[in-house]
Amino acid sequence: MPVVQAFLLGYLLGSIPFGLVLTRLAGLGDIRRIGSGNIGATNVLRTGNKALAAATLLLDGLKGAVAVFVAARFGAGDPVLAAGTGAVLGHAFPVWIGFRGGKTVATSYGVLIAAAWPVGLCAGAVWFIMAGLSRISSFAALVSFALAPVFAALLADATTVKLALVIAVLVFVRHHTNIRRLIAGTEPRIGQKA
Repeated sequence: MPVVQAFLLGYLLGSIPFGLVLTRLAGLGDIRRIGSGNIGATNVLRTGNKALAAATLLLDGLKGAVAVFVAARFGAGDPVLAAGTGAVLGHAFPVWIGFRGGKTVATSYGVLIAAAWPVGLCAGAVWFIMAGLSRISSFAALVSFALAPVFAALLADATTVKLALVIAVLVFVRHHTNIRRLIAGTEPRIGQKA
């Protein structure tokens, strides 16, 4: 699969705004008008509907995984890197809703698990540990993705290291407002209204 096609496949899959679609189907209105205004699972949780938040988390992760799995069928290396990057960018900047998407966390875990499952599982375990200790989802995600390239270097190949580095940069960029709130001590805790 050519790199451009792999990227476009990843982008189109990543750009499906499951949080927005599911909350509208459930009659909860536009998720962008609730809490932080984000389309991801953490903000869907702020509606009080845990099942919907779990479904958003699962589907956002799956779209990243599917993009990588499809690209990997046509060969490892650059197509996988392109598809994974495209999926994360698609979630962050979806064409369908004015390029205003989510923070990329669930989609990024899906990409990493599909690219090299030990790396994705280690990064996910760090999120669970840090979220349990801090009760702050954004902090847990930042620590998790900061360590993902290290896990990739220890457990996977050069392509996965590059992918984990790209994802880490994108996650940090998308969390710039969260980082400011973390520094100020005003970042909401899990389940708290934004």
